[in-house]
Order: sequence, then C-alpha cells, then structure tokens
Amino acid sequence: MSDDPYAALGVSKTATLDEIRKAYKKIAKESHPDLNPGDAKAADRFKAAAAAHDLLKDPEQRARFDRGEIDEQGHERPERRFYREYAEGPEATYHTSHGYEDFGDYSDIFSDLFGQRSQQARGAGRGQGIRMRGPDRHYTLEVDFLEAAKGGKRRITLPGGGALDVQIPEGIADGQTLRLKGKGGEGIGGGEPGDALVTVMIAPHSHFTRDGEDIALELPISIDEAVLGGKVEVPTIDGPVALTIPKGASSGRVLRLRGRGVRKRDRTGDQLVTLRIVMPPKVDDELTTFFEGWRKKHGYDPRKGVLS
Repeated sequence: MSDDPYAALGVSKTATLDEIRKAYKKIAKESHPDLNPGDAKAADRFKAAAAAHDLLKDPEQRARFDRGEIDEQGHERPERRFYREYAEGPEATYHTSHGYEDFGDYSDIFSDLFGQRSQQARGAGRGQGIRMRGPDRHYTLEVDFLEAAKGGKRRITLPGGGALDVQIPEGIADGQTLRLKGKGGEGIGGGEPGDALVTVMIAPHSHFTRDGEDIALELPISIDEAVLGGKVEVPTIDGPVALTIPKGASSGRVLRLRGRGVRKRDRTGDQLVTLRIVMPPKVDDELTTFFEGWRKKHGYDPRKGVLS
C-alpha cells in the first residue's frame, strides 16, 4: 500500500476536497474488486485509494499528515510522539536507546504510546504488554438510486466469509463514507478493534438525477398537451403524482413539485420537472394541413434576437 495518500489518488498536495473525492470515485469505479475478480493489482490500488480518501477527506487529519505527525493510516508516528512527550516532561534531557530496559524512569512514555500506562512507572521497562488499536477496514458498497434517496439496510459479504450489516441513511450522498465502530481489524494485546469504513457509490437511475436534496426529471409531453395544457401523471421517488401542464408550455420549462425530493434530517427537497415536447410518431396530412393554415395567420419567429 502506498505511503503517500496523494500519490495513491493521483492528486497534488494542494488538491481541493472536491478533487480528492472525484479522484477516489474514479479509481473505485475502475479498480473495485467486484469489477476485477482475481486482479490483485486492482484490489491493492482500490485499498490504497480508499485509505487515502478516508485520511484526506478529514481536514484535521490531512493537516496532521502534512505536518508529519501521523502516517498514511492515520496512526501517530511513534518516534515523533516519544520525543514530543519526552521534551515536554519534567526531565527533558535528550536521550536515545535501542532497548526498553535502558529507559528506566521513562518507560511510562512507551506504555502511553501504545495506549497502556503502566502502574509501575519506575524500573519496569522490560516485559510490558503492547496494546494497539486494530486497523480500519475499507469497503465500497454500490446502492441503487432510490435506496440512497429513501434509505435501507444492506449486507456486505466479506472476503473472509463474514458479513457486515450496513444501515443506509435516508438521503445519503454519492461517495459518502459510513463509519461502523468496532467492525474493523482486531486490536493487538487487548486493544480496541478498528472501524469499518464503507464508501457508498450511487448507481444512476434511468429517469431521475439528483442535485443535493432535489430530484430532477425530464418529462416528455405531446404537442397538444403543450398547447392545451392538462393534467398528466409524473413519477416521483415516492410513486406517481398528478402534475398540471399549463397552456402554451414550451420545451425546457421547469415545473416544481414541492416536497417531492429527498428527505434529509430537517428538510425535504423538491422535484424539478423539465418539459420536453415530443412530436407524434407520424405527421399525417391532417396535421400538416392544419399547421400550414395556422402558420399563414399566426406565424412567429422564436429565434428573434438570437441571430442578430
């Protein structure tokens, strides 16, 4: 796994959060193990990208990595932490050693480093247990458009044969990562387990698109519906509803269905319906004759001002 999260995502160190998310999403779609069965290189690239994305999406963690305080996995660098704590202690005398037994009174620094402070801080350097938090595990879960909008529950089957139950929150965004506390790798020496980090990728829908909490839909209408208006049935994420087409509606006109978008915490988005006039499958003589006569009396130029 790459020790440079920026390189793992193929972005510069000055990349914006949006650029980081887009880079991760691209790699996830290209290298996900489900799409590349048996391809170890693709699996490694995906794991590295997932770990890099999890680190760099957090501004505080990213800043600490850039300062060299933590490594690419988000763990504090042992040697850096030791020298900082030692320098801040009451006996801040520079000292190095290759063995725990030589530290004497400073053995508590190492027990602190691994999450366990010894009750015998004096002369107990040798034989102390090392207690470390387990590693985080990264997964990608693709959900369909409606499931992401309305929420649901999914199960991820793990490579080792286990499974994770994932609660998809209502209104989750594409590329959002869910953290399952304690569902990662086992800890060392009694340390707490790591977390499972599940990045959700939303599959496209055949009719709907989404912008935040708003749902967008392009709705075909006939020429008579455009001219005369009327009520038509429109699909929404909660089922079909009636929509009134105003008389004289043009292609490109946007009608708003309030409260028919995605529910997320304390607000609900709208559904934006863009009208598109569709000609009949066949223009017969009757229709042709009608419009020829209509044009002679009521012809107009919709492009007036565009070409001038």
